[in-house]
Amino acid sequence: MTKNTAYQREYAAFLIKLRQARKEAGLTQQDVTKRIGRARTFISKVELGERRIDVIETKHLMRLYGKDLTYFD
Repeated sequence: MTKNTAYQREYAAFLIKLRQARKEAGLTQQDVTKRIGRARTFISKVELGERRIDVIETKHLMRLYGKDLTYFD
């Protein structure tokens, strides 16, 4: 099955915005994992695209970063 390159580009752009949102919130990756109770490497793997996040995880990060969905457009 061929991967959708447009989808891949859109997800890569989302990850850039996710990293930017964390930094704008003044949080380190370690701060985030402590606050959401996840493994130390969780947010690093997410931001590198090694691990995809689901809608609930996205919602938690958006709330933590003080962003709404339109920020990621």
